[in-house]
Order: sequence, then C-alpha cells, then structure tokens
Amino acid sequence: MSGSVVDHTVSSGNSSVAIPTDISGQILDLDEDDDLEVFSKDTSTTLTDGSSFNASMQTSPASMINQYKLEEEEEDADTKDIFVTVDNPESHVTAIETYITYRVETKTTRSEFDSSEFEVRRRYQDFLWLKGRLEEAHPTLIVHPLPEKFVMKGMVERFNEDFIETRRRALHKFLNKIAQHPIFSSSEDFKIFLTAGTGELTSHKKQGPGFLSRMGETVKAVAAAVRGVRNRPQEFTDMQEYAEAFSQKISSLDKITQRIIREQKEYLEELKECGPTYTLWSQSEEELAEPLKNVAGCEDRCYKETEEQVKHLNDHLIPVLHEYVLCADTLKAVLRRRDNIQADFEGKAEALATKKADRDAMSDELDKAEYRLEGANNALKSDWIRWQKVMRSDLRSAFIDTAERNVSYYEKCLAVWESFLQSQRTDAEGNGKVDSS
Repeated sequence: MSGSVVDHTVSSGNSSVAIPTDISGQILDLDEDDDLEVFSKDTSTTLTDGSSFNASMQTSPASMINQYKLEEEEEDADTKDIFVTVDNPESHVTAIETYITYRVETKTTRSEFDSSEFEVRRRYQDFLWLKGRLEEAHPTLIVHPLPEKFVMKGMVERFNEDFIETRRRALHKFLNKIAQHPIFSSSEDFKIFLTAGTGELTSHKKQGPGFLSRMGETVKAVAAAVRGVRNRPQEFTDMQEYAEAFSQKISSLDKITQRIIREQKEYLEELKECGPTYTLWSQSEEELAEPLKNVAGCEDRCYKETEEQVKHLNDHLIPVLHEYVLCADTLKAVLRRRDNIQADFEGKAEALATKKADRDAMSDELDKAEYRLEGANNALKSDWIRWQKVMRSDLRSAFIDTAERNVSYYEKCLAVWESFLQSQRTDAEGNGKVDSS
C-alpha cells in the first residue's frame, strides 16, 4: 500500500498536470463540501505520515508484545479473502468544481467477483453513498463511521499532502472494516462500489429509493421516536447504557489527549530554544565551554525525540480515539433504529387490539413487523458482540503501541543524559589526576 505517496496530478478533461503548491487561483467551487472530511475538526491536530520511532531494545517487554501483535495480524491475514487498498489521491479541477478522487484497488479470491483484481477511482460522496446503502439495508448492524466533513470556505489547505493523507488513511480503514464484516462484505452495493466504472456507479446510485420514499421512512421514524417503546428488552437497555457510558469516556479521553498534545507542542517550542541558548553561553565561558556545548547537544537530541513522540501520539493514538468517538455515535443511532422498529410493531399491535383498522390486513402487517423486529434484534445482538471484539482489539493495540513508544522515548532521552554524565565524570577524574600530579 502506497500510503505515504501522494500523486500530485490534476485531471482536467483528458489531460493531467502537476498540482501547483498554491492553486487558490484555480479553484472555482467546492464539491458541495463533500471532499472536506477529516477525523478531527481541530486543524491543529492535522495528521501527517512520517517516520516513527525505531523499535526499543529486544529485551524490552514492549518489543515482545509487539512481536506477538504481528503474529496475530499474520494469522488474521490468512483468513481474509478480500483485500482493499485506498491510495493515489488526485485533485481534479474543472470549470465548475474542484474535488479529490482516490484509487481503490481490490484483490479477492471470492467466486462472486468476475475477476481477482479491480481498480477504480472514487470520491468522498461515493463512500458516503455506500455507507448510507449499508445502513438502509441493515439498520441494526454497525457500519464503521466515515471521517467527518470539515468545511473551510475559501481555504485550500485540503490540498496539502498532510490533509490528503489523513483522509486517505481514514477511507482506507473504512473500506477494510466493511471488507472484514461477515455481512457487509457480501453486499451487492459493496461489490459494485469496488468494481463498477464511474458511469455504472452513477447509474446504480440513481436506482436507490426516491426522495418521497425516503421522506416517508423519515416521518415513520420520527413518529416512532415520539411514541417511544414501552417494553424494551433489558438487554437492549443495557446496550444503550453501555453506549452512553462508552461515548462519555472515549470523548473525554479524546479531548484530554488532544489537550496534552497541544501542551506538548508548546513545551517543544520552549525546548527548541534551550540548545541555542547554551551554545551562546559557551562562547562567553571559556572554562565551561565544553560542558555547555554538550548540554546544548543533549537538549537538541531530546527535542528531536520529543518531537517524534508528539508526532506519534498525533498520528496513531488520536485517530483511533476519535474514530471510536464517531463509533459511539453510530452505536446510539443503531439503537434508536432498533427502538423505531419495535415502536412500529407496538403501534400495529395496539391498533389491532383496539380494532382501529381492518383486522385481517392489520394482522398481516403485524406479523411482518414482528418478523422484522425479531430479525433486527438478532442482527444487533450478533453484531454487537462482533463490534466489541473489534473495538477492544483496536484500542488494546493502540494502547500497547503507545506504551511501547513511551518506553522507547524515555529510554532514548535517558541514554542522552547518561552519556553526558559519563563524559563529565571522566573529565572530572582526568582533571583530578592532573591536579594531583
């Protein structure tokens, strides 16, 4: 996967040209704000893709954990039969809009596909369509969230490499979560998304429910929400309480971590000035010149290590935390849809009991509503267990990786200052021998 490579090309008509550093003069319109999505609405936490810390010493317990983690990933890879990669973003500038597309490459061994490899280009609104179709077809299954839209009218920062890479990684993860889902991965809409040409996809998108049909479903959902459910099974009440508690905790952790990163960035600015200050001081202190220069070197090396540490938190921990902030919202939406289905069933049962409608016709509708409710409940219970397993694996992996990086960071900074201490002790011992002679 070419995650760190951005193809700086612009397709306009049938030609492609390099994207200039500043293209503000070429932008005529935004793509209905659909291409301004990121995981975080805080521009100060824009993600970048760069080098990470080297692995800590082989004797470190964290390295052993990381080795076990890699072995687990290899085992999971053996069971997969569909691999999706999102890469090679391109910015397209036309007379009426500017938008970004991503290459979506698929490799699969599944028999329902006409070929084993596919390559298409998709824009954000196509991903949004896929998510909507999956939620429509499976209202009580948990669809992994897409990155949020982030609207910046009149700004072009979305075209820099960091911003584009942030979105690419988010969309890549979204598709791979769908590919790993036992039901979503077999969806006809998912298959079309991965394989259809642009024109074919556009035609397929128009085949969805019309506006009036969607409005009718919305009205029913609102009515059911207002009516509420009377006899929600306890297990779904427990799920709702869990989702609320999870949302509160993960949101707090996300905000605290972002605040810590902002504070560490401020600390970095202060630390950056230490080295030059010691160097200037060494120029006026002849006898202390060497120790001062060594301290300046230590400060500079610690600054670089701290910069990498902050970058790691920003690139690897923050995205996972915010991703599950969005997941918490998804959980609550799924539970609301389940309640709407139950409320619809209860409303039909009440109408039948009070003879407000033709009994035969209402009886058939009640049977269908009961069947739908039972299917929705079973689907949610099964997917809830699957989601919790994936969530715990993702968060555990992020926490272990953060712990390992922290250990590596402090070990490196400690080694820097221990080296300085050793050099000063050696000099002191040498000076002592010279004085005694």
